[in-house]
Amino acid sequence: MAVPSKKQRLSHINSCSQTPSRSFCQDRDSGEVHPFVEGSILRITMKNFLTYDYSVVCPGPNLNMIVGANGTGKSSIVCAICLGLAGKTAVLGRGDKVGLYVKRGCHKGSVEIELYKTGGNIVINREIHVENNHSLWMLNGKHCNQKTVEEEVRALQIQVSNLCQFLPQEKVGEFAKMSKIELLEATEKSVGPPEMYEYHCELKNFRNKERELENVVKEKANFLEKAKQRNERYKHDVNRYYEKKRHLDVIELLEKKKPWVEYETTRKELEDVRRERDEAKRQLSTLRQAQAPMRRKIQEIEDKLKPAEAQMKAKTAAIKEASLKCKQKQDQLDRKHKEIDDIKQTLRLKQMEEEDHQKRISNTRRAIDDLKAELAKVADQPDVTPQINAVNLELRQIQEAKAKIEGEKADLRREKDNLLAESRMLEKKLNDMNNLMNMKEEKLRGRHRDTYSALQWLRQNKSLFQGEVHEPIMLVINVKDNRYAKYVENHIAFQDLRAFVFQRKDDMQKFMTEVRDKMNLKVNSISAPEESCSKRPPSRNIESLRRFGFFSYLREMFDAPDEVMSYLCQQYKVHDVPVGSEKTKEMIKTVIEEPYLKVLYTTEERYTVRRSIYSNKISTSNSAVHPSQYLSITVDAEEKRQREQNLKSCGVKLKERDERLKALQKEAATLDRRDNELLAEKKRLSELKGKKRQLEQKISTKQDSLKQMENSVIDLNKIEEETKKKIEAVNHQKVTIVSAFMTEMKLRAKLSMEKVHLAFETLGLTAEKSKLENDCRGGATELKAVDQRCSRLEQRKTHLTEQCKGLLRKAKNICGMQNDSSLPEDLRSAFSKLPDTLDEVDAMLNEERSRAECFTGLSENVVEEYNRRELEIKNLEKDFEEKTAALNAYKQNISEAKERWLNPLKHLIEQINDKFSEFFRSMQCAGEVDLHSENEEEYDKYGIRIRVKFHSSTQLHELTAHHQSGGERSVSTMLYLMALQELNRCPFRVVDEINQGMDPVNERRVFDIVVRTACKETTSQYFFITPKLLQNLQYAEEMTVLCVHNGPEMLPPNEWNKSAFIRRRLQRKAQA
Repeated sequence: MAVPSKKQRLSHINSCSQTPSRSFCQDRDSGEVHPFVEGSILRITMKNFLTYDYSVVCPGPNLNMIVGANGTGKSSIVCAICLGLAGKTAVLGRGDKVGLYVKRGCHKGSVEIELYKTGGNIVINREIHVENNHSLWMLNGKHCNQKTVEEEVRALQIQVSNLCQFLPQEKVGEFAKMSKIELLEATEKSVGPPEMYEYHCELKNFRNKERELENVVKEKANFLEKAKQRNERYKHDVNRYYEKKRHLDVIELLEKKKPWVEYETTRKELEDVRRERDEAKRQLSTLRQAQAPMRRKIQEIEDKLKPAEAQMKAKTAAIKEASLKCKQKQDQLDRKHKEIDDIKQTLRLKQMEEEDHQKRISNTRRAIDDLKAELAKVADQPDVTPQINAVNLELRQIQEAKAKIEGEKADLRREKDNLLAESRMLEKKLNDMNNLMNMKEEKLRGRHRDTYSALQWLRQNKSLFQGEVHEPIMLVINVKDNRYAKYVENHIAFQDLRAFVFQRKDDMQKFMTEVRDKMNLKVNSISAPEESCSKRPPSRNIESLRRFGFFSYLREMFDAPDEVMSYLCQQYKVHDVPVGSEKTKEMIKTVIEEPYLKVLYTTEERYTVRRSIYSNKISTSNSAVHPSQYLSITVDAEEKRQREQNLKSCGVKLKERDERLKALQKEAATLDRRDNELLAEKKRLSELKGKKRQLEQKISTKQDSLKQMENSVIDLNKIEEETKKKIEAVNHQKVTIVSAFMTEMKLRAKLSMEKVHLAFETLGLTAEKSKLENDCRGGATELKAVDQRCSRLEQRKTHLTEQCKGLLRKAKNICGMQNDSSLPEDLRSAFSKLPDTLDEVDAMLNEERSRAECFTGLSENVVEEYNRRELEIKNLEKDFEEKTAALNAYKQNISEAKERWLNPLKHLIEQINDKFSEFFRSMQCAGEVDLHSENEEEYDKYGIRIRVKFHSSTQLHELTAHHQSGGERSVSTMLYLMALQELNRCPFRVVDEINQGMDPVNERRVFDIVVRTACKETTSQYFFITPKLLQNLQYAEEMTVLCVHNGPEMLPPNEWNKSAFIRRRLQRKAQA
């Protein structure tokens, strides 16, 4: 590397020396102090930090080239800058715990950074403790908290979380992934005036508040309009309510007058009834005086009739009593007649019973004779015992055969039940396995739907491919123990876990053409190695590593198809990555010294071991092992295949058992038919053999029965004699009853004659009375009519009097009057305008009610609601005017704030665009930067759009993470940062290894631009980290080159002599 002869500034850094040395930020040859921008880094001191034991770095004020081989500790300086200035570990994209940045084997480490500031530099010291990841902070030698440091750093415009200012190695790729909005905010913070980002945030807040106010005003306007429309409808109802009220007032007045009209009408009617009643009373008195003599004669006859009628009643009662006694005696005679009939019926029954008894004796004798004749015939039949024995023997053989068949059927049923149980168990286990596979597929669909869609297409079109095609690796991998799934999943990148694996490359090309080009799906595919690597042996036998706690290699923890395993062995070296236990974690210092170990796992961490190609020095990085999300669901493919075969075998065996059971059932049916035939034959023979014995038993039984019947004969003569005696006794009782009956009949006849004589006497008196009554009946009819008329009129008069009193009370109550008060003058005047007759009042009342009923659904609430809404509308109009005025004022404020923000921003973007375009033109390419917004009023949607063109045949394309190549993205990122560099608001910028993906031509062009831009006096401090440089590059005198060396033979910083080093180098060159 060329070393400038003028203003040389070299800082040599080692990582092994334990001897501290001081490094001054002055030019060691001339003593000249460089002009630093406020906030620039003057010194970085690292102690026990990552690869460094102790080192001091003094950068220059302009471009600082940090050069060194991979693994020497260049990025460690970047980490020190970030963490020393209170940056978060997430900014670096490496370890997530600050304790991981302490050198391995040490309990604590520290970073000290000196920043330039007018009036006195600032020294920030951070001491990091491994235990609990705790940090102690010091500011200018005084203890403080992290917040104080952050405020001091922020005051110097240092933003280590801004990718436009601080771009570490692990975050280079994320710059192109930044959205336009994020890029704008990062640029504002980095190079804009301090108030620009505040104005932007203020505008976004203003816009949100404006939206809220617009929504409020719109809601108020809508609500006001609806309220007015609704109240307009209420206004019509209010008019109708008042019209209804007028009708109701008339109705109320009519209802008050109606009782007075009713009272007056009733009072007049009462006067008429009184006059009519008095006239009827005078007429009734005259008629009664004319009929008095005849009525006295009739009264005398009635006095004579009363004793006669009383005697007739007594005779009637005596006749009735005598008749009752006669009836009783007649009932007694009827009962005696029935008793005689019952005695005779009993005799007839006994005679019939004896006749039946004699018939049974005769029938029994004939039956005995028949049985004896049949017994004589049976005695001549041959013996059937041998035939019965033969039938019994065949029956026993059939029973034995049936028992054997039933036993075999029972065995077959047990076997069938066992097979069914086994089949159900296998089906359940297979369903469980399929459910687990479905769960894995659902997780795949949730995480990457395009891959899931491609998987469905592959299953439907697998016949299109010649070679083996495997589904995504995450579906075909089966971890043997789900405890180890996290190691496999952390080791294999997700883009490969969702990749399809092909045995043939032409199949892969065909697949990608279909799903990526035609179906526009974003999927990954892999071609398996032509030579299988799945059986490749590990570098060391696992037994030799067990002393460190290792128990297995990753490959042994899972099963996969040969092509998939071959790819994983070749790409991820799963056959050579050991997994250890807690013992491995405890011995990690010893473990990383072992050769051939590049990647290893402990219980909860992954370690990556790198060895320097220059010094063989070991550097490690570790990260936490995250829990498994996809591979913890395990399905053993071999076990699944075996269970499917077992299920098929069970089906075949079940079919065989069913066929054998059907055959046994046919045999059993044949044996049952033969068994029934033999039983029928045995029954016939048994009946034939036992017939003689049965006949003898029947004859003996019949003879015993005959003897019993002959001994139980009934004596009819004796029974007839007893019957005659009973009838004679009953006849004597009948004679006594008849005598009493005749006595009562005579008494009844005598009483009847006496009653007849009294009836004749009464009849004469009655005839005389009737003659007298006929004579005065004409006058009596008129008298009765007049009397009835008087009664009716009296009742009518009483009723009307009470009615008048009630109507008067009612009328006064309705009008609210006292009982002794007279009708008020206002009511009298109002009543005079109304009809005076009840019919007219009713007609007018009905008419007014009908009109009032037309106004339905109205009440006083309508008027109250109308008045309330009128007041509410006035308040709403006032509120609406206030909100509208507030919105207009707010829009005016936004317009002013927009001018304050947008004009300087456009000017800033134009400056960036000028530099960016100039840089691209110098590289024979094109690029531009502009302010992009789809809607000028949406301030949170404003963003910076970078468009670039690297080939003359193409158009300008927006810089994205997908469209440009990695080198093109690196060039675009670097040139954008250089365009920001000259605007010089932040005190320093850091870019780590951004030139790794560039081709030599672009790298040389970019380097020239960096040197020209970063070495101007007006620019701020710039850190450019790279592991390599092209030959014959152009360097500027303002550059500072920091060479990072690493190795066990490095000199301590206090023994390093630059002049001696250059002298020896020149001597060797001269000798060569």
